[in-house]
Amino acid sequence: MAINLTNRKPNFAKKRSHALNTSPKKQKLNLQTVKLENGKKVRLSTKEIKTLKKNEK
Repeated sequence: MAINLTNRKPNFAKKRSHALNTSPKKQKLNLQTVKLENGKKVRLSTKEIKTLKKNEK
């Protein structure tokens, strides 16, 4: 099973209809399973994966 390393939490917002009615919604993180160099599977957000790839160079 992959370990979740992110400390980020989902964002809570409000949906707005054309009639301006509001209802709460939850914006979940885009978590992806990635295999690290040591072979461990980790769940990271796509933003963190992008940062890791940029720092590898």
